[in-house]
Amino acid sequence: MLLAEDDRAIRNALERALTLEGYQVMAVADGVEALAQAHRNRPDVLVLDVMMPGIDGLQVCRVLRAEGDRTPILMLTALVETADRIAGLDAGADDYVVKPFDVEEVFARLRALLRRTSPVGVGSAAAPAEAPRPVPERFIEAAGIRMDPQARRAWRGARELELTRTEFELLELLVRNAGIVLDHSTIYDRIWGYDFGPGSKNLAVYVGYLRRKLDEPDAPQLIHTVRGVGYVLRED
Repeated sequence: MLLAEDDRAIRNALERALTLEGYQVMAVADGVEALAQAHRNRPDVLVLDVMMPGIDGLQVCRVLRAEGDRTPILMLTALVETADRIAGLDAGADDYVVKPFDVEEVFARLRALLRRTSPVGVGSAAAPAEAPRPVPERFIEAAGIRMDPQARRAWRGARELELTRTEFELLELLVRNAGIVLDHSTIYDRIWGYDFGPGSKNLAVYVGYLRRKLDEPDAPQLIHTVRGVGYVLRED
C-alpha cells in the first residue's frame, strides 16, 4: 500500500494502524513522492490525502489514470461538500473517507476495494485451485444499455460510456437487476462490501455521477430513485 498524507500525526497513526492490520505500507508526505513511489513500486492500493502541498491527491490521481493505471485509490479529505467529493470521483478515485474518520471505516473500505481487484485478500494464503468454470455470457443488456463485463466496456445505444471501476460495477448491478428496486443496503453490500449507514451520501454521489454519463437529450432517464428505498434501472 502507498499512503500519502502531509499531516505527520495522521500519517504516522495510519501507518501504524495499517501495519498492525497486516498491510505493507509505504508512507510519504507529498504528491511528488507519491507519484515517484507509485511508478517505482506499483502498489496494490493507494490512500491519498486530497490537500497536499505541491501536487495534491487529486492531481496524483489524474496523472495515474491518464497513464492507464487502474490501481484502486481511496481518497482522504476534509472537504465535505458534494462538489468536492464529485471532483475526487471525476479525477478517477474509487472511494473516499471524510476526516475526521474512524480507522475501522478506512479498513472496511480498503477491504472492499481489494476484494474487487484481487482474488486473494491481504495477508491470506493462496486460494486453492478450483475446477474450470463455464465461460459466462459475453454481453448483458437492459433498457438500452449493453455491457461487456469481461472487457469492462459499456454502451448506451451506439455511444460508449467512459466509466470508473465503481461506476461500471454499479451500472452492471443495475443492469443485471433491471426493473427491480435495489435498496441502499443491498447496493452498498454488493459494490462496497460494507453498509455505511443512512447518513452516508456515498451512493447518492455515485448515482448522480453515473446519471450524468448515461443521460442524453430527448432520451428517457434510466436510473430512477425510489424515495426511502433505493434505485431501479428502467426505461420509462
